[in-house]
Formats: sequence, C-alpha cells, structure tokens
Amino acid sequence: MKTGLETLILPAGEAGAEAAARTLAAGGLVAFPTETVYGLGADAANATAIAHLYAAKGRPAFNPLIAHVADLKAARRIGRFDARALKLAEAFWPGPLTLVVPKTDGCPVADLATAGLDTVAIRIPAHPVAQAILRAFGGAVVAPSANISGHVSPTLAAHVASDLSGRIDLIVDGGPVTVGVESTIVGCFDAPMLLRPGGLSRERIEAVLGAPLARPPLQAESDDSQPVAPGMLASHYAPRANVRLNAREVTPGEALLAFGSERLPGVDAAAAVMNLSPTGDLDEAAANLFGYLRSLDAKSPRGIAVMAIPEEGLGEAINDRLRRAAVAR
Repeated sequence: MKTGLETLILPAGEAGAEAAARTLAAGGLVAFPTETVYGLGADAANATAIAHLYAAKGRPAFNPLIAHVADLKAARRIGRFDARALKLAEAFWPGPLTLVVPKTDGCPVADLATAGLDTVAIRIPAHPVAQAILRAFGGAVVAPSANISGHVSPTLAAHVASDLSGRIDLIVDGGPVTVGVESTIVGCFDAPMLLRPGGLSRERIEAVLGAPLARPPLQAESDDSQPVAPGMLASHYAPRANVRLNAREVTPGEALLAFGSERLPGVDAAAAVMNLSPTGDLDEAAANLFGYLRSLDAKSPRGIAVMAIPEEGLGEAINDRLRRAAVAR
C-alpha cells in the first residue's frame, strides 16, 4: 500500500466536494461523512484503488463493500431491483439502508469490491456532504467505515485522522454524523433477509414489505465462513476447476495463476497463464485476484495451479480467499 501520504483535511463545501471527486478519479482514497459514520471512499470501478483501501484499513479479508451512489437511476445501473427491492429503495433512500441485489450485466463495480460474488451492496446516503461528493464524482464509490479495521467506527473527522492520517489522501470534514451506527443491510433474495441490523429498524422495513424479514442461515453465523455481504457470513465464489495451492510446477492441462517473476517448470504447456503481479506487488495482486480466477476458470482447465503468495499485508487476505477456493467440493 501507499504509506507516508500527506493526508489533506478540507472543510465540507463545494471546493471540498470537487477536490474529493478529483482525488477519487485519480485512484485516491477520500474519507467523508455519511449520516451513519464517516466512510472511506474509493472509485468502485478501480480495483487498484480498492486494494489500497483494504490495505489502508488493515482489513483482514476481502469482505464485500457497499457501493454508494447519488440516486436510484445510478443504483439501477449497477444492480437489478425486483419489486420488493424497489419498494424498499423508494421508501428509505436516501438513508441508512443498504440493499444487496444481483449485479446488472456489465456492472462496473470491480470484482474485488464484491468479493467475486454475483451480487452488489448499494446505498444512497442522505448526508448532504456525501451527496455532493457523489454528484461531483459521477460514479459509484465504495466506502466502508473510515477507520483501522476492528477499531470503533468514526463519527468525527478527528476520529478518521487519528486512525488513517498518512494512509489516505483526503478527509472532508463535515462535522459530527447524526446516526452513528452503520446502515442496516437487507439482502433482496427470494425472501428479503436482514443481513446486518443498523440505523434503520427491522420494524420499519417489515412494515413496508408487509412481511417479516428472513434470518440468515445458521452457517452464516460462523466466523470461518465467507461474507456474502457486509455484515453477513456465507459461502464464497469458487471456480469450477480444482485449485492447487503453492504450486512448484504446472502439470498438463492445468492453468497457472502466477505471482512474481519466477518461471515454473511446465508453464509452457499450461492451458492458460495469468500473473497476479509480475513484480510481486500485493496490492496489484489483490486487484487482479477475482477477475483472473474467473478468466482462468472460463478456459475449463483440468485444474488451476496457484503459485505461493507471501502471508504479509494483503497477502493474508489473498491467501484466505485462495484457501477457500481450494476447498474440496
């Protein structure tokens, strides 16, 4: 990740929103207030920026991130809304509600932000500063809480600065937030499901739906499971092909997911080769991980051999995802 950055702090206003939009467009990281907590924003379409975001937070795994947009029209460019999802969006947006819906065809949100899943988490924040930044930027912005992972969520710009100064590019100071807890997350599946309690009550959501919200399956409550949405744990996308980790050679019919400059025996006969980062950059590797796994799997290889990746920085999360992908099915 980028370290030793000079983190600029600007007051909320037109100049701050424009600076935030420029920084996001350049691949930078911007903290800004929403009505729930301060969020740490990155361009949702820029996988490298998202990898930097994970690294800046010290986020231990590639949990799905919430894509923040300015209005429902923008939301429908990235997610598919059935009648119930649309009903909730029209009732509670802008506001502290996140909806998890299927991606649209050609959804621009990077695979890294959705943890390789076929769903996307979307929210329209009500905070005027967040709204101004999203309008100035013109695209979706992923924004988990602007703190070191595991720390208390930030409700003031000073909290953000305490955790992230030197790790991010810009903090837009919009004063204290009003809700102070994260958004409620509802999965718009066959039965709408409460994935995370938050700033909007279950009772208000159920009143609009006219039916109770489903509860997550029991296996979703295990810390060993993989999040399907922020705040929920469930099974993770895995390739159809078997995945073999820490490969020292490529066997006939295998595809190779490479890392670094080493050339493995058998690579010339590989079904396909993609290198997460020829220079061994873990941020670059994280940005490429889900897309490259999908691309190799699409070649229908006999298996996917994966070169060893260091267990440091984002390597810990990369290896976590690869181990899950390699579990026998």
